[in-house]
Amino acid sequence: QVQLVESGGGLVQAGESLRLSCAASVGNIFSVNVMGWYRQAPGKQRELVATVTSSSSTTYAYSVKGRFTISRDNANNTVYLQMTSLKPEDTAVYYCYAGFRPKWGGDTFSSWGQGTQVTISS
Repeated sequence: QVQLVESGGGLVQAGESLRLSCAASVGNIFSVNVMGWYRQAPGKQRELVATVTSSSSTTYAYSVKGRFTISRDNANNTVYLQMTSLKPEDTAVYYCYAGFRPKWGGDTFSSWGQGTQVTISS
């Protein structure tokens, strides 16, 4: 029972910055271990952008390293993606992701946001 709400998408010019936010509404029986961002451009597979664990371990796609920064507020189950030096090839629908499981253990589940459009003009 996890719902993700994204915000912050829009249209900006190349070289500019944008910040995405995603807030997870989660029942208190669940631990949200991983949150992150994926993106999908027309005609392409959905790809990892960045993830962050509850212990602050991060991963980034090679294409965004040095330009994007992911962060997380564990207390509020909110994840952010600060995007700088944006390029036209960053244009995609960006999806928030959460991996979670019951606090007592068991199966891991996934939840996805509905996506927010990011468009970078040249």
